[in-house]
Amino acid sequence: MSFHPSSAAPTGGPAALSAVLDDVLRTGADLAAAEVARTRALAAAGHLALDVMADRRAHARASEMALREVASELAAAENLSDRTVQSQIGRAMTLVDDYPRTLAAWEAGVITRAHVHAIVDVGSPLPVEVRGEFDLLSVATAEGLSPGRLRSRLAALAERLQPTTLTQRHGRGRDARCVRIVTGHDGMSDLVATLPTVLAVGIYDRLSQQAHAVIDARDETGDSVPDERTTAQLRADILADLLLTAAPEADPTRTDDRPGILGGIRARVQVVVPALTMLAPGRENSDPAELVGHGPLDADTARALAETTALPWDRVVTHPVTGEVLHTDTYHRGTAIDRFLRARDRHCRWPGCTVPAIRAEVDHTHDYALGGATEVSNLAHLCQRHHTQKQFTRWRVRQVSGGVLEWTSPTGRTYTDEPLPYSPAVRFLPDDPPPPEPRERPAPF
Repeated sequence: MSFHPSSAAPTGGPAALSAVLDDVLRTGADLAAAEVARTRALAAAGHLALDVMADRRAHARASEMALREVASELAAAENLSDRTVQSQIGRAMTLVDDYPRTLAAWEAGVITRAHVHAIVDVGSPLPVEVRGEFDLLSVATAEGLSPGRLRSRLAALAERLQPTTLTQRHGRGRDARCVRIVTGHDGMSDLVATLPTVLAVGIYDRLSQQAHAVIDARDETGDSVPDERTTAQLRADILADLLLTAAPEADPTRTDDRPGILGGIRARVQVVVPALTMLAPGRENSDPAELVGHGPLDADTARALAETTALPWDRVVTHPVTGEVLHTDTYHRGTAIDRFLRARDRHCRWPGCTVPAIRAEVDHTHDYALGGATEVSNLAHLCQRHHTQKQFTRWRVRQVSGGVLEWTSPTGRTYTDEPLPYSPAVRFLPDDPPPPEPRERPAPF
């Protein structure tokens, strides 16, 4: 996404909004500078504590106590918890030591605090020795992207820098799967399940579909005793029903003791699997499979999905250098346009939105009711929220070549959203170094 100020100065109401926007951007830059200054000061406090202990050849326990001592001093002065301040010191030291370019970009107002958190969070599993390269590439990648979209780009970038494959790490991560209870207040508790991401996303999607089916059914029937449960409450109720009775009791379509429509709903996930990753899984880090909207997916899981799903996969033909979608096909030809749009867009096309295309609606950029054509050059995915926003606010959009959307805000500013290209099929690698010159052997005598 890129931003270009409009050449025409807004007037009237938009002019006032534009002035407010300028104030927000200016104060945001001032706040960023202040936050970076505080971050550097906190890191200096942490380094001061460690430097003192280094002279005494202290062990880890003593270093921890030194940090705690400094954190307590700062916390007392600010009326904060020493645990909170110690955590802030730890994050500050990580930023200053491992992400100096990220910190400088934040200080310059190029990126926001949310971008910084995305970079540090995604980079946390990386070995310290490669974080410098990740720091440099992350700042270069962040320009013009929302934090949500940046995360998906950084996830693939981090994979390329990992010394081990995602499949190897996922195998170790699966050992941590569990279900636990966190006791809350008022007789409520959190039931937390740690699962492989593709399973967690699938479960959440199925619950969402079932909740929406309940809402649709109750809107049609208009019962005298209305069901006013929210989508979030319905997800929780249906989850409890499924786990305790193996069928959603909330299903309004049940007519006997067998599951109705809700029982037939299955989870949906959107997965992109590069062909070369399937053929050479040992090289998956360079171009990993992706669970759209959530990040890289290990090759074994991607292969298992490809082998077991009953639905046809869409083949996406992309430009070998730019990665632009050129063509899609499958054995089912009735929905060619939808397949192409899912492959091209991958998520909602509102600037910065990351809702996957499978949970979004295909929208006519130029309204169908006003003569807009039903063709790929006039269609794009928008989630329900942003579809409504396009219809009922003063935002305007037009689609140019290559599926690029140009959004114009009420103040006259223009924001460009481009489809995320696929990894190019052609990669240029550095030439192999020339072989060493043969050494002359000394004469035998």
